[in-house]
Amino acid sequence: MKLPLGLLCAAAAFAADGPRLVYSKSFPGSVPAYVEIAIDPSGAGIYKEAPDDDPETFKLDPPVAKEMFDLAEKLDRFSHPLESGLKVASMGVKTFRWEEGDKKTEVKFNYSLDENAKTLHDWFEKITESERLYFEFRRAIRHDKLGVNEAIVNIQASWERKRLAPAEQFLPLLDQVAKNEIFMHMSRERAAQLADAIRAAKKI
Repeated sequence: MKLPLGLLCAAAAFAADGPRLVYSKSFPGSVPAYVEIAIDPSGAGIYKEAPDDDPETFKLDPPVAKEMFDLAEKLDRFSHPLESGLKVASMGVKTFRWEEGDKKTEVKFNYSLDENAKTLHDWFEKITESERLYFEFRRAIRHDKLGVNEAIVNIQASWERKRLAPAEQFLPLLDQVAKNEIFMHMSRERAAQLADAIRAAKKI
């Protein structure tokens, strides 16, 4: 779910106290060309697509946050190189950083063969994909009522591929569509079904 603006203060607090994981990727020409994500052990996170952006907030399930922090520990808190050294195409400069108080360790890489690094990177990619789907859905609700159905279809496809992280952040928007007759019946029905599926999965 999206956190209230006031919780940006909490984001600033964990920046100071730590620990937190910070991921960034710079890949000019891609969409987005830049992304930065930070999470703390509770799952509270911030996301932005430019260094000077006002961050969006999100909340991961604590078990997901724990898995990500466990992966960082297996990677020695990013204190050793991860680059494969192979001649591969440029896929963007990725940075993993561990922050805890005044202590910071980070590593940059284009492509890694380390399975823990690949798994952690995939989690951050899931968050990126989810946030972009969220932005598009929110924009469609506000400015493009006819585009709402397509936005839900895209979210559903990502859900079925287990790529939404976190999925719960979509529930308020899905409920908004499902309960408002200003949207097409198809959109309302699809929104209600997807919201039910997300809630049912949460109970398992």
